[in-house]
Amino acid sequence: MFRHTRRVALAAAAATTLALLIGGAALPATAEPADTARPSTPKPTIVLVHGAFADSSGWSIVGTALQAEGYPVIAFSNPLRGLTYDSEYLRQFLSTIEGPIVLVGHSYGGALITNAATGNPNVKSLVYIAAYALDAGESVAQANGLGGGHTDVTDHLVVRPFPGASEGDADAYIDPAAFPELFAQDLPLVVAQNMAATQRPGAFASLVTPSGEPAWKTIPSWYMVATQDRIIPPEAERAMAERAGAKVVEVKSSHVPMISQPLKVLSLIRSAAK
Repeated sequence: MFRHTRRVALAAAAATTLALLIGGAALPATAEPADTARPSTPKPTIVLVHGAFADSSGWSIVGTALQAEGYPVIAFSNPLRGLTYDSEYLRQFLSTIEGPIVLVGHSYGGALITNAATGNPNVKSLVYIAAYALDAGESVAQANGLGGGHTDVTDHLVVRPFPGASEGDADAYIDPAAFPELFAQDLPLVVAQNMAATQRPGAFASLVTPSGEPAWKTIPSWYMVATQDRIIPPEAERAMAERAGAKVVEVKSSHVPMISQPLKVLSLIRSAAK
């Protein structure tokens, strides 16, 4: 029941978004003369990378709208097995895509794009949506302390074993009772509760694994700061964005602006895709 409710809510939001986009993007009835028309260039592939405690369905609204605008879109399925493994998985995945790529990461997905895009000439832009733009040798846990911010999420983790885990590692979930207020306080409660029930866990080691050489040193970056974020402190988001030299937009949003503020996320991705 909750899963159906979440799908209905996201589908309704996607339909509203598309109506606004299509309604505001009407083209003139007359086309350019053939001799002055500019040759069309292929649009970049938009690769959307979700973070921990989530899955690719979080990109449903944004991904659907981008497809309606003619962009090839892939919502990458993040393995959530640890930063080294996940980044290499994404790196190899990106190597199969021809042409320009705009790589978008949310939350822990930002740590992946930071590592996986390094050295890939097809990745033209990085877009961080309330995400970790880590520096070399820095972990997710360390980045949370940048700018003097503080997060309570580690106080609300439920840890469960998984087969093949290294010593001391386990799967981490956000306690469903705390999830709505921590992760998605600006969404309808029934939607946030279902997100809590269907969350995908991340290996606990993902919090403490040092990052590699960051792609943002050589690839232009855009960053959306979620000013009401209770997972990544907004102060840390601002510090990471400034360090990366990113073009910054701030929105009044929880940790999931791609769901609560999809039009603003779309605008930022369009900017990166130009």
